[in-house]
Amino acid sequence: MTPLRQQMLDAMVVRGMAARTQETYVDSLARMARYFKRSPAELTAKEIESYMVYLVKERKLSFSSVNHVAAASRFLFTHVLSLPEQGQRMLPPVARAPHKRPELLSRDQLSQLFSHCTNPVMRMLMQTLYACGLRITEGCQLRACDIDSARDRMCVRIVAGKGAADRYTLLSPTLLVLLREHCRRYRCHQKAPGWLFANTDTGQPLSTSGVQRHYQAARRAAGIHKAGSTHGLRHAFATHLLESGVDLHTISRLLGHSHIETTSRCYLHLISPQFKPPRLADPLDLLAALPPAPFVPPNH
Repeated sequence: MTPLRQQMLDAMVVRGMAARTQETYVDSLARMARYFKRSPAELTAKEIESYMVYLVKERKLSFSSVNHVAAASRFLFTHVLSLPEQGQRMLPPVARAPHKRPELLSRDQLSQLFSHCTNPVMRMLMQTLYACGLRITEGCQLRACDIDSARDRMCVRIVAGKGAADRYTLLSPTLLVLLREHCRRYRCHQKAPGWLFANTDTGQPLSTSGVQRHYQAARRAAGIHKAGSTHGLRHAFATHLLESGVDLHTISRLLGHSHIETTSRCYLHLISPQFKPPRLADPLDLLAALPPAPFVPPNH
């Protein structure tokens, strides 16, 4: 590890930045350094801007990826190299990412998606992401001790979610039954530190990239043409709760949003007034509201 990278990591740690943010910043600067074959500390504003143009025009990357480069560079010059004024003059403006509406999966499509995921651990994780409204990193970091199945609690604890904030989200009866069977099968609670979704070879939490690959494979196998990633399961969670009559404030807290305006802006336009929840159904038990999954042969 180079001294500059260590200084960068140390500066992010002392500021309490999330591990995912640290990884993204370091990776963005490392890629830029390999492109120029020079240290990022030696680059000029024009060089950084030309690299960002290259990412958009040649690599066809999203504006969010370009913004990672700008944010990482700003942090490097301001907090690591102690050149805040020079750093601000050198940095190009951050591009505004286009706001796209997510392609929401229907309940039928969710049922098909889960049934076509042939890996049982991945399928259980995807069902948990949907039933709890989790981000993929939050799901991968769940431990058995984060599941509180006491009758007067019934919740899932999210440790150090986005913004390093802890929160609680709901634990539905259907999900609890599935998680108990999952733990009996894989003995999650008997293997320290008790990861719910661990790689059987390494014992470490599943990688987000691996989960995304299984998600896309299941989506293709189910014949779902809507674009998106596992984050669509979180979108479906919020929208389906709204359609079932759950109030916006509750959903905002379950998602971990700092402001209810974020929840309103992202999800109010997605609800379908035609949906009617099943009679006597628990509006918080989203898995129970899914239609029966189609039969998929084991060698599918």
